[in-house]
Amino acid sequence: MTATQRRGRRIMMTEGELDAYLAAQRTCRVATVSPDGRPHAGALWFAWDGTSLWLYSLTRSRRWADLRRDPRIAVVIDDGEEYGELRGVELSGTADFVGEAPRTGEACPELEPVERQFARKYFGLEAMPHDGRHAWLRLTPDAVASWDFRKLGGP
Repeated sequence: MTATQRRGRRIMMTEGELDAYLAAQRTCRVATVSPDGRPHAGALWFAWDGTSLWLYSLTRSRRWADLRRDPRIAVVIDDGEEYGELRGVELSGTADFVGEAPRTGEACPELEPVERQFARKYFGLEAMPHDGRHAWLRLTPDAVASWDFRKLGGP
């Protein structure tokens, strides 16, 4: 169950706006918890299926090691230059590892639609080019907060 946004309801995105926004954006920032408790943040490409955020991560990364030890994760996708243009989404919850790691293309029906979407979005291809270095993380968020300052109007 996703937590309901309590603050900023006036500027929060509707479900349709959120889906369209996440489909259009290309880069997110992923935060994990390091062994000493400090946060670690890094940029990553993603796919959104309307329910879950799919992250294609290097398996030999600090992010991957952090999530193997502690699967708590927060992700921010945002854009805008001027104050009245700012918009974004923060999703948080627990990461799940899906498919083989690293991913080499072994049959995994759960990944077929996500890999097709990701391949089109980032590579302009119909099939995912597996490199044997990346694998999939799925975040089905426990909490989602969104903002679209364009809804405030103004000058």
